[in-house]
Amino acid sequence: MSARRVVVTGLGIVSPVGVGVKHAWSNLIAGKSGVKSLVAERPSGGFDKLPSTIAGIVPRNGDGSFDPKEWLEPGDTKRMADFSQYAMCAANQALADAEWTAPTDAQRERTGVCMGTGVGSMEDVINNHTLYETGGLRKISPMFVPKILCNMAAGNISIRYGFYGPNHAVSTACTTGAHAIGDAMRFIKFGDADVMIAGASEAPLQPLSLAGFSKIKALAQGFNDSPEKASRPFDKDRAGFVIGEGAGALVLEELEHAKRRGARIYAEVRGYGLSGDGFHITAPPNNGAGAQRAMRRALETAEIDLADIAYINAHATSTPLGDEIENRAVKSVFGSAQLQQGLMISSTKSATGHLLGAAGAVEAIFSILAVKNN
Repeated sequence: MSARRVVVTGLGIVSPVGVGVKHAWSNLIAGKSGVKSLVAERPSGGFDKLPSTIAGIVPRNGDGSFDPKEWLEPGDTKRMADFSQYAMCAANQALADAEWTAPTDAQRERTGVCMGTGVGSMEDVINNHTLYETGGLRKISPMFVPKILCNMAAGNISIRYGFYGPNHAVSTACTTGAHAIGDAMRFIKFGDADVMIAGASEAPLQPLSLAGFSKIKALAQGFNDSPEKASRPFDKDRAGFVIGEGAGALVLEELEHAKRRGARIYAEVRGYGLSGDGFHITAPPNNGAGAQRAMRRALETAEIDLADIAYINAHATSTPLGDEIENRAVKSVFGSAQLQQGLMISSTKSATGHLLGAAGAVEAIFSILAVKNN
C-alpha cells in the first residue's frame, strides 16, 4: 500500500482569546490577552484565598464567547462536563468548516474521533464527593461517572454525529493535544479511517487545581493585579505558568479523499515525533534530550530538512526552568546558523495561558493559521 498523505480540512477552537477561529486568530495577532482575574470573573468560585488568582478564561459574553445554547442540544449541559462541552463546540466548528457530514453508513464507518483531555472533570469529582459526604449515595448524580471519564469528549462527539470509525482518547498531560493529532494522523495513514476529528479539551479552573499547582510552585505569582502580564514565555522575568481552559479540534483527512470532494486544504500533516524523558516527575533533563528526540523524529518521519522549517510554536509555558531547557533543545537540533537566518519561534501561551491537555491542539491550529496567512 502506498503511503497515504494526511491533510487538515477543518478547524474549530474554544480559547481564552475567543471562540471560533475568526475571533481567536484576530485577537491573537492583535496582541490581546485572554488571561484574567478569577476573583473578578468568578467571584463566588472560592479563588480569593490562593496565591495565584489568574487564568486563561474562555469568555462567556460578548463577541467570540462560549454560549452552550449555541452549540449544544437541550439537556447536554446536564449530561456533559465542561471539557466535553468545549470539545463538542470545537468539533462542531471544525466539521462545519470542513463541510463534512458523512451522510452514508460507509462514510461514517470511515470517520473517527481522537479527542483527549489531561484532567477530565475535576469539578464533578469535587461536587459529587461533597454530595456523598453530606447526603450519602442517594445524593450522587447518575451522570457522575459518564461525565468524568477522559474518553467522554470523544464518545459524545461520536454519538452526536454517528461516527463509527476509531474512537480514541489520549491523556498525556500537556502533550495530550499534540498526541491526539499525531495518533489520528496515523489512523489515516495506516488505513483505519479516511477522516478523523482530532484534538483535546480542558476545563480545569477549580480552586483545588490551582492549589495543587501552587503547592509545587508552578504558577505565576505576583501578577494578580495585572493578569495580562503574567504569562511571559522566554522573558527574563518569567515566574511560572498561567493555567487556562479551552479546546481545539481539527478535521484530518486522507489527501485523495479530500481532493475528490473538493475540500479546502489548510495544511498537510507531514511528521510526528514523540518521546519520554525517563528522567523526573516534573523536570526535564538539563539538555532537553527528550524534546530533541521528539523534534528529530518529527523531522525524520516528515522527510524534510531543517532548512524547511520556518516557524516553531514552542511549548514554553513561562517557567524559569522549562523555557530555558526548551530553548537549549531547539538550539541543539537547529543550530545557531539557522536561528540567525530567521527561524521564527514564539509561544502563544503569552496570550492564552497554558491550556494543559488542550494546549497542543489549540497551538496546532495557531501554527496552521500562521502558515496559511504567512
